[in-house]
Amino acid sequence: MMARFSVTYWIGAADEQEARARALDIALEQTVEIPRDAVPAGYVEDEILGHLERLEPALDGRSGFVAEISYSDDDIGGDFLQLLNIIFGNSSIKTNIRVEDISLSEGILNLCSGPRFGMPGLRERTGVAKGPILMSAIKPVGLSAQELGRLAHDFALGGMDLVKDDHGLVDQRTSPFVDRLKACVDGVGEANAKTGGRTAYVANITGPATQIFDRAWMAKEKGAGGVMVAPALAGYDVTRALAADPEFNLPIVSHPTFAGPNMITPTTGFSHRFYFGLLQRLMGVDVVVYPNFGGRFGFTLAECQSIVRGAQMEFGGYKPVVPAPGGGMTFERIPEMQAAYGERVMYLVGGALIREKANLTNASKRLVAAVRGNA
Repeated sequence: MMARFSVTYWIGAADEQEARARALDIALEQTVEIPRDAVPAGYVEDEILGHLERLEPALDGRSGFVAEISYSDDDIGGDFLQLLNIIFGNSSIKTNIRVEDISLSEGILNLCSGPRFGMPGLRERTGVAKGPILMSAIKPVGLSAQELGRLAHDFALGGMDLVKDDHGLVDQRTSPFVDRLKACVDGVGEANAKTGGRTAYVANITGPATQIFDRAWMAKEKGAGGVMVAPALAGYDVTRALAADPEFNLPIVSHPTFAGPNMITPTTGFSHRFYFGLLQRLMGVDVVVYPNFGGRFGFTLAECQSIVRGAQMEFGGYKPVVPAPGGGMTFERIPEMQAAYGERVMYLVGGALIREKANLTNASKRLVAAVRGNA
């Protein structure tokens, strides 16, 4: 028998009989995709077919049931996309099924090398041994590469640890990728030379499939301190492959754009903890951007705290990654953020600082002082 891993699903069902029937259907749909009475005896039935290991009522205040189904390493065949297909392939098209958790196996651990840096590596690279790490974003689309480079310079001069592209900055004619890369690397480098700081520029490499890896390597060669990719747009295995490349060796920031349908409804898709925590660690990203509670998106405090747990809990020996709540962070909300997260997250502030563009460096310094006042 090969090693097996298990996936835990929430199933919306009126009673245990219905829940069991639906769980057994998942076990079929995710593996052999044929009627149960047509499953060949022997290896296919014993090894390849999903096995229902546990079924019990949901205990977290929700109705429905929780089912744990195990799958063989032979199901995934050393293929990350097939792993995702087994976790939630055809069943993702059905209603009242949600992925909640996953246990790991030897095959998954061999396939997924996990984050190269994570929280420990980011602290070492930024020099922030204590207190939250800070990141900001240059924006909006439509500015020239030179204007964006100046923003990056001013953020760095103000003490931000990371300065990333906005996810909408790709290769527009106003700011081509090559030009923006140079302007921002130069701008951050100039600021670091003045302050002795270690600010790093993070380039958005999300783009056409034929260009993503070229952009990643160009960013590394030209002096960027990290790259950002949107896995829901660029591809989950593209992200994993870049993270696993031993020669690349730059931190990877994951952006959530286009990922909303994967977790925003409570009865379909993935739990917030799984999608933004466990899945991102399997892909090997180091920083996970997600919508903060109380901002312009609808995530709750409980959902956001579950993301932090998923990003930092013990998980197959993988390094804890850095959650980066964003989308509505302001100076006024710093005490609330500190109470909710403490030092466990990266503070991502963009628009609130951009609003003070005329005094961006001073605004950045005020933010650093407010967040790290007691660090």
